[in-house]
Amino acid sequence: MTDRIEKALKVARETKVFELGHNVIPLAGECFKQYFPLGKAVVVADCNTWPVAGEKVFEALSSSGIPVERFIIPDRKFHAEWKYVEMVDEVLDRTGAVAVSAGSGVINDLCKLSSHHHAQGYITVPTAASVDGYTSFGASISYKGLKQTFDCPAPVAVLADIDILATAPKEMTAAGYADLAAKIPCGAEWMIADLFGTEPIIPEAWHVLQDSLDRMLSNPEGIAKGNPEAVGSLFEGLTLSGIAMQAARSSRPASCTDHLFSHYLDMTDHRFNGELQSHGFQVAVGTLVMCAFFDAFLEFDLSSLNVEKCAALWPSLEEEKERARHIFRDFVDPELGVRSIEVKYADREQVRRQLLEVKNQWPELKKKYRAQVYPYEKMRSLFKTVGAPSSPGDIGVTNRQLFDMLPFVQLMRHRINLLDLSRRALIYDTLVDKVFGRGGIFDIEK
Repeated sequence: MTDRIEKALKVARETKVFELGHNVIPLAGECFKQYFPLGKAVVVADCNTWPVAGEKVFEALSSSGIPVERFIIPDRKFHAEWKYVEMVDEVLDRTGAVAVSAGSGVINDLCKLSSHHHAQGYITVPTAASVDGYTSFGASISYKGLKQTFDCPAPVAVLADIDILATAPKEMTAAGYADLAAKIPCGAEWMIADLFGTEPIIPEAWHVLQDSLDRMLSNPEGIAKGNPEAVGSLFEGLTLSGIAMQAARSSRPASCTDHLFSHYLDMTDHRFNGELQSHGFQVAVGTLVMCAFFDAFLEFDLSSLNVEKCAALWPSLEEEKERARHIFRDFVDPELGVRSIEVKYADREQVRRQLLEVKNQWPELKKKYRAQVYPYEKMRSLFKTVGAPSSPGDIGVTNRQLFDMLPFVQLMRHRINLLDLSRRALIYDTLVDKVFGRGGIFDIEK
């Protein structure tokens, strides 16, 4: 166990065990007995992950004298949808067993939410370094057409065999790399929320991930080659991200506008060549956009901001709600923007105070944001090396479509973001034009 893992487990709320190494699946029996001494187990897998890990987990539990059954998701291709949660619910109802997830992030989320429905913990055996959700507080599930994060406890134990992780499909590992890299611009947006006083930075959640994030992103070549140690380091980063969410009791340490592009694509049933795109690949595009936005944002001199003018022109709550209704009028959830505005709206006096903080601290803030966020070209190069999308076209999205998403992603969640700051400072239109206008990185005329 590394010092990072040991420190992380001290701030984790639910996860007590994180074993990352070679040949760790045989530990499943003793681990299960320790935390579920009188329990039965059911190994939940799919047709791909059962032969890779599920069968080994089943044998480890059985040889330890633990009553165990198996449940294999019947569909070859599936996503984190409510109907699959109901399938796992039915299995746990019928067997009275504790779930042991053997699979990717989707199966983990199904087991996580279903275990919560049954007021019990579970164990996860990951098969791919594809997402940060294995150890997060919450499960991301599509329910009634909306991608939602349901609050539910993380697993009691994570048993991650790096040899299994390294043999996962390369695109899954690349997706995990992109999901981890999203914490770069996400961190800067958390700094903005902290400055505004809406979501203060929680030190233990920040440091458990951000202190080692650069190092865990530093070997895209090794990850692309499937080097077990490199993939293991990536998975450690993803796990620490989930533990940071446990510590914060929210997704704030790991998700901001970068993820909202992915949520929008999920809610609009985006497909490329007839296929739904992975969470990580969609987040990669959102991350690139936010890196480009920060590059452009840091060109402004906000030390000369006319705060009084900005505050005087700030719209009322009713005006903002009307704007949200107009933007979301044909969306799958027409009231989504209104609900977000009702939570995150600030009145003119609050906006004035927030912008004064930005103006008075701008030189130092600019240095902090630049130190936090990778320039667009650096992030794009890393993604290209690792095999993640390096342009929106890689997932079948045009620059124009990205541009059209901006009003939605600014309003989709109550979380303060860079676009909120830009609107307050009356630089939103100029900022967008720098990135999406003629000659911009995502020139919509191209």
